[in-house]
Amino acid sequence: MKRIRIRSYFVFLFALLFLIGISVFTSRYLTSAKSWANMPYNGHFDGLGISNGGTISDCYGAPLAYSSDGERLYNPIQSVREATLHTVGDTSTNISTAIQSIYRSSINGYNIIFGVASPTAMTSKKDITLTIDSAACATAYEAMAGRKGAIVVYNYKTGEIMCSVSTPTYDPANPPEISSDDTKYDGAYLDKTISALYTPGSTFKIVTMCAALENISGVESRTFHCEGSTDIDGGKVVCMDEHGDITLEQAMSHSCNIAFAELACELGKDTLKKYADQLGITSSYKIDGNPTAIGHFDLSKATMSEVAWSGIGQYTNEVCPMNLAILSSAIARGGVAMIPHTVKNSSILDLSKLTNSKPLLKASTAKKVGEMMRATVRDYYGDWNFPSLTVCAKTGTAEVGSDEEAHGWITGYTLDDDCPLAFSCVIENGGLGFYSAGQVVSQTLEVISQNMRSGD
Repeated sequence: MKRIRIRSYFVFLFALLFLIGISVFTSRYLTSAKSWANMPYNGHFDGLGISNGGTISDCYGAPLAYSSDGERLYNPIQSVREATLHTVGDTSTNISTAIQSIYRSSINGYNIIFGVASPTAMTSKKDITLTIDSAACATAYEAMAGRKGAIVVYNYKTGEIMCSVSTPTYDPANPPEISSDDTKYDGAYLDKTISALYTPGSTFKIVTMCAALENISGVESRTFHCEGSTDIDGGKVVCMDEHGDITLEQAMSHSCNIAFAELACELGKDTLKKYADQLGITSSYKIDGNPTAIGHFDLSKATMSEVAWSGIGQYTNEVCPMNLAILSSAIARGGVAMIPHTVKNSSILDLSKLTNSKPLLKASTAKKVGEMMRATVRDYYGDWNFPSLTVCAKTGTAEVGSDEEAHGWITGYTLDDDCPLAFSCVIENGGLGFYSAGQVVSQTLEVISQNMRSGD
């Protein structure tokens, strides 16, 4: 009798575990089946194809991808197709962060009952409207002129990404066969706006400046002396010019390495690390569910000379272009960043979970840094480079090796209420940031602002 009772207990326990398992599986199936089917490794199933999928359009209604007679088609303009590749994706799932990869099941009308074998009558394919301006993306792409790099521009009030371009790219209407040793397409499957890391160069001086303003008493009235180079702890720090005696604001505008090297050494390793973390350099943000690459900032083994170079944006520093644009949005918004997104219509996903703000720095610090970035454009770069907008910016020229041309950077934002735009751009081996990345951003901002103001 006792043996029967014990066996009954075991049967009851196994039955209970089975019911719990079935309940957990059913619950997860109901909530996650679409995302399981949507995984890139399932893209080879015919049922998950998008040959009969919904239309993807830009913010002005221009079709970027659509289906006709069982075929997936793309925008008729080649430069638009190539410029928007990493945002829209192609018919494959090689670009895993693209809209046609991460929302594949919504586009093709996946049905939770029939799954990949859904009858046509049971599918409910979705159209997706994006926030990007495809004309601006094409302008940015053409301005990059075959050079590798990335640019992102977004509305820092709404979080809507207006332009996102990564190169190298290819035509999704005629995708090439890419071999592992084909340098022309090296990185073509990577969206560099969110998934790449670069040495930031002088754009990192924004971080050093924020730290200095909040931690060094009287720094705003200090005068620095630059003779073109200085010795720090046995290491040589060089500047691109001999600035003589300059103020803090002038040091920012003229991007004086000597001044920022001194500030970095005075701040020290721990404070610089604290602000690199606090200002999002080493953070990862979710952009439509895609995580941005986590930047690198480690001074644990750095000498004082290397600390100086780190404060200038060199040493082992690395940053994601999107994270730098988000930092610029925080400065524009009084210290609180707006996290961007690319999907406009809320029927596809809940934007309330993606469009959110995050405090990064004090409002008083943001105001002071913003004023310096404004002075940099007004007094040094020249407002004539941005004829339709009032721009605050910081460029960077990031050394990446003695045998290679430096990467060119620019990041910043506009002060125009009707065109509130934050941006970041890097051109690989482009040389001076203002003449490479700066010109790409200038042309792109003009198109975005014209279209925003006209509504076209």
